[in-house]
Amino acid sequence: MHSDFVVLGPSNDPARIKGHRSAIDAFELISETGASFVSRGDDSGTNVKELDLWDDAGVNPKGKSWYIEAGAKMGDALLIADAKKAYILSDRGTFLNYESRLGLKVLVEGDALLKNQYSVIAVSPARFPGVNYREAMDFIAYVTSPEGQKLIARYKKRGVSAFVPDAVPGAAAESKKEKR
Repeated sequence: MHSDFVVLGPSNDPARIKGHRSAIDAFELISETGASFVSRGDDSGTNVKELDLWDDAGVNPKGKSWYIEAGAKMGDALLIADAKKAYILSDRGTFLNYESRLGLKVLVEGDALLKNQYSVIAVSPARFPGVNYREAMDFIAYVTSPEGQKLIARYKKRGVSAFVPDAVPGAAAESKKEKR
């Protein structure tokens, strides 16, 4: 399955990134204007994605006065960004969970670079004795089955699909038909 990352910011959008389809363009504008940006700064997957986007934009934000490394989990980083009226990169699911407590808005979305891929893999019992390999394989079989993929497609937060199933072609479309 996959979800996506979104670039959030204050509604007054001082860097004027709203509507840009390119995350790289948005990051360049944030840098050029010196608008506040909160980073998780915790070596998480979201933090790694954010740093990749800065690199793609040709910007090293570390040490800049406008760049705030929170060293925090996503929810806490969102609250910090909101309090500072700053921009932030977030996974859509966490944003949806916090949206009612935030003044931040989704300003950039839909860029292929913002895809957030999830995978499931069983570790080798030959390398890691004692793992629950059979149970892991059962779990993988379930989440990649038509039933599991439909469940993923139906999961919504605040009326928005949080994930798109990828293992079974048509599972997302089938789930939408069931709602009609």
